[in-house]
Order: sequence, then structure tokens, then C-alpha cells
Amino acid sequence: MKKAVSRKVTKEKDQGDLEVEVEKELAWNFLFWSGTIPIGLTAMEDPNKLYVHYIKQQNGIRLMESFECVYEVEPVYVDAERLCKHMKPKTQKEYRKCSGGKGLIASKVNVDLSFRPASPWDLPLLSSYVRWFTVETTKKVAKDLQKRAGDIRGI
Repeated sequence: MKKAVSRKVTKEKDQGDLEVEVEKELAWNFLFWSGTIPIGLTAMEDPNKLYVHYIKQQNGIRLMESFECVYEVEPVYVDAERLCKHMKPKTQKEYRKCSGGKGLIASKVNVDLSFRPASPWDLPLLSSYVRWFTVETTKKVAKDLQKRAGDIRGI
């Protein structure tokens, strides 16, 4: 992702769920050409459950027939076996209580990405390049997320 252009909350529900319309610019490289592609997404967010579901909006540029991505963050209680022998914690509050506030919490990010390029990008050689590029971009986003988390923690 090159930059976020706009973000507008369209629906806000009682439990903290949000529906957000997002416009972003994606960077692309092909051989020695490069540029940006604008993309519109509808995101369903639940900050309490650390969950985001993106769906591509229909816009003028038809690069993707469909694009859907779900990010879900789960806490991982690192020292649970050592510090909480008598119970298996289900929440952060339970984990802090049984570990005496000394237990480490990590994050596990699950990404479910589904996409289909639009014609003519769905031809065999081009579609394999688009698939490779999307996988590599997703890996870069995950590495950037890890680096940013390390910067926040001071590592």
C-alpha cells in the first residue's frame, strides 16, 4: 500500500462494529515500469475482537473481479503453561490474574485472502504474475507489521 487517501465511517453499530469506506493507493512494479493504482474498499471492523473484513468496491478500474480479505488478531499467552498450571486462560484478564501480571502476550495474525483478476489479467502468464505479486505484497505487509510492532516495543 502506498498511502491511504480517505476513510469514512458509514455505519456504527452498538457493539463497536464499524463499516468503513476506504480509498487507498497501491504501488505496483512490472519490470522497469511502476506506478500506483487507486482502490476502493469497504471494511467491516470490530476493534474489540481485533477483526477486519475488506471487500473491494466496484470502481472504474477493473483490475480485480473480486477481492476479499479478512485479518483476525488472536492473543497468544506465551507463558501460560509455566505460570498458569492449574487453568487455561481464555481472556487477558484471566491470564494477568493467574500469571501475577508477569506473563507475556504475543499476537497471532490470521489472513484469509481471496481474489480473482479481471480480464485480460486472468490470462495464464499474467494471472500467475498477479498471484505472485499479491502473495509477495502480503508478505511485505506482514514484515512491515512485525517491524512496526518491534519499533513500538523498542526492540
